[in-house]
Amino acid sequence: MHDRRKAREVALQVLYELDLAKTDVQEAVSLFWSHFTAPEEVFEPFWDYFDNPEDARKQRIKSFEVSSKAKLFSILLIEGAWQKRQELDKIISDCSEHWSISRMSKVDRSILRMAVYELLYCDDVPPKVTLNEAIDLGKTYGSENSGSFINGILDALYVKLQQTVKKPDKSGMKDGEKHE
Repeated sequence: MHDRRKAREVALQVLYELDLAKTDVQEAVSLFWSHFTAPEEVFEPFWDYFDNPEDARKQRIKSFEVSSKAKLFSILLIEGAWQKRQELDKIISDCSEHWSISRMSKVDRSILRMAVYELLYCDDVPPKVTLNEAIDLGKTYGSENSGSFINGILDALYVKLQQTVKKPDKSGMKDGEKHE
């Protein structure tokens, strides 16, 4: 889903800013959206470098478009991951061997917080989608090893989550009932 991908990219940027500047969440979100698009004059000197400047202008405008659904999802991820960061950091630490949260890059840490929040609190998103999106964000915005680093931690968490989820009784009996 293109909207959710865009929302995750926005959330990553704002979570990174929050981790770096330690500002208020609402202030960071507001600041991001107020500066989301660059003014036309910033791009003006570069239009002549394109074979078709008019198409380039349209593409620039399209690349900055974010639907209201994407904006809402990004805010959900930002606010949720930031407010629950202590809980999320503990979970991440428990799943990362020999890596403390403070040693992780801010990009990787932001992606992991967002993905773990999504795994735990966004029931409408399939876990495999969350994992794949986080890995892709790591490959795009992190270091050359970020994708595999994020994959390892999230995979370990996913296995733990699968083990803690109570499997339904296939016999159709309710808890506590005995088989006769």
